[in-house]
Amino acid sequence: MNFAGPTFILAIIAMSTLGWMFTTWVRARHGYPVENEWTGTVHRTDPDAGRKIDLLSSENEKLTGRISRLEERIAVLERIATDPAARTARDIDALR
Repeated sequence: MNFAGPTFILAIIAMSTLGWMFTTWVRARHGYPVENEWTGTVHRTDPDAGRKIDLLSSENEKLTGRISRLEERIAVLERIATDPAARTARDIDALR
């Protein structure tokens, strides 16, 4: 094989180009930002991204409220389980 010939140089250029095309395809397919030589980085845009963020935020607020209510209930159950029986009975009678 003649390493100084034009065929070898063209083979190196072709392999480099194909490698760049493959890595760009993989990055674009998996949602990574694609680097562009002239304008910098191109990010994948999702037209429903704002709606998804709003839905996740509302679900997060709902779950946070549910967790706080469950923590309050667990605190009451722990207090009932650890308090003496006489004081618990007295508190129940005071509520009636």
